[in-house]
Amino acid sequence: SLPYLHAGQLVVLESTSYPRTTEEIIQPRLESRGFVIGEDMFLAFSPERVDPGNLEYKTQNTPKLVGGVTEHCTDVAAAVYEAILETDVCRVSSPRTAEMAKLLENVFRIVNISLVNELAQLCERMSIDMWEVIEAAKTKPFGFMAFYPGPGLGGHCIPLDPFYLSWKAKEYDFTTRFIELAGQINDDMPYHVVERVGALLNNVGKPIRGERILLLGMAYKKDIDDLRQSPAVKIAQLLLDQGAILSYHDPLIPVVKQESLCLTSVSLSDETLSDQSLVLITTDHTGIDYARVVALAPLVFDTRNATKGLTSDHLFKLGVG
Repeated sequence: SLPYLHAGQLVVLESTSYPRTTEEIIQPRLESRGFVIGEDMFLAFSPERVDPGNLEYKTQNTPKLVGGVTEHCTDVAAAVYEAILETDVCRVSSPRTAEMAKLLENVFRIVNISLVNELAQLCERMSIDMWEVIEAAKTKPFGFMAFYPGPGLGGHCIPLDPFYLSWKAKEYDFTTRFIELAGQINDDMPYHVVERVGALLNNVGKPIRGERILLLGMAYKKDIDDLRQSPAVKIAQLLLDQGAILSYHDPLIPVVKQESLCLTSVSLSDETLSDQSLVLITTDHTGIDYARVVALAPLVFDTRNATKGLTSDHLFKLGVG
């Protein structure tokens, strides 16, 4: 039932979905009510482009894609966005083009993040600093875009959206191998992090079981309070399963109640830091004194390069052999 629809309205789908969603799901429902798309009802797809925590680009100044079912639909939707936004409105030929463009943006990220996560693991074996490698590659002024390794993917977009396309591709007897492999690599990262934690503790004669481990950061990315798909949550569960005495500090997330976890953020006092067997940096929030963390904690494993520029014989990093 669509009780609020009436002739002359514009319907725009912004939620990320697989190509042809607008035409195969939304359009038939509107037409079943007797509307003629492009004449007395206007239908378009315009993907949401949001980067939580980004202080430079917001909805108002991020270019907006618009693809209508008909040219008139595109014109109407573009006119609305041009009236309310302070950015370019970019018209494309169809909703499916706009839908695929949004997925391309997210697939591009998941594939490249998985690539650097895989190379980070290789660098650990080859005694190479992956973070230094990326900075070196960035000196090339063309043909390279920097992506960075981490403990896994989080958020409601990058870990999930590409697989809408993978699902739809099967309808066309096509397998999206890059997407599937990227998902596997990134899903494995929390396990790799826990393996590194175990190895670092073993090197000082300690097991994971019964040892105090502090996770520094629970949000899926820096300076936000979003736990959705956060790799820190998975890492916490894995460490608890192995018997760790686990705590966490996150200035933006005071309580974690998710799946089997029920934890409260602890203060980052001198005593808290020095009392740990290992501090695991899982989110690189600004405003945390990482030099103090390294100075006080007996052992630090940094998965985000939050300790860039710091050195210590008890500081170790993801992607560094």
